Amino acid sequence: MEKSLSPGSKSPSELIDGRIAELGDWRGGMLDRLRALIKQADPDVTEEWKWRGVPVWEDAGMICTGETYKAVVKLTFAKGAALPDPSRLFNSSLEGNTRRAIDFREGEEIDEEAFKALVRAAVALNRSKAKR
Repeated sequence: MEKSLSPGSKSPSELIDGRIAELGDWRGGMLDRLRALIKQADPDVTEEWKWRGVPVWEDAGMICTGETYKAVVKLTFAKGAALPDPSRLFNSSLEGNTRRAIDFREGEEIDEEAFKALVRAAVALNRSKAKR
């Protein structure tokens, strides 16, 4: 019997690896691809595992979370409302004053350059607030 993932026994990165493998479908592939793009955009990013199993990427504060649902992989940017989004990637949680999210559906293409620019903007915002 396979041991269940628990925060005490594995690093956050290992737990995220486990979630990707556990999904075993397009959602795992999408989460893995988005994770790689986040790391390309910000080589200093750290991975966390919060709220009973939510992957979180941080650099001078939270960048985004990665949640998986039946029909979407949702990346929620903690300070998304304050970020420029000229490519209009945000398509969910648009009504709030702080967060914004991107719902990725099966078969959708990722605008990789626009996505990485959004991640870099989130990091820049976090770092500008951290210096104050």
